[in-house]
Amino acid sequence: MTDVENMKSDHLVDARAESCPGPLLAAKKAMTKVPMDGVLEVWSADAGTKRDIPLWCKKIGHEYLGDAEGKGYFKIFVRRKR
Repeated sequence: MTDVENMKSDHLVDARAESCPGPLLAAKKAMTKVPMDGVLEVWSADAGTKRDIPLWCKKIGHEYLGDAEGKGYFKIFVRRKR
């Protein structure tokens, strides 16, 4: 995995107020706004998102880059591959 602590993203989704499956659905919708090989950053307070997004990446073909801890939420990074 990549060092994500200082990673710059091309698009940010703030889904901290949403519960499962909201953050994943928001990520899927937002991915259309990310250029090919660009990075999507998803903020989520739902712990299940740390499991759901890597599984979605594997299924769809995007690259899961990792996650970092925010203050009461997670920052999850995905590289668009298709």
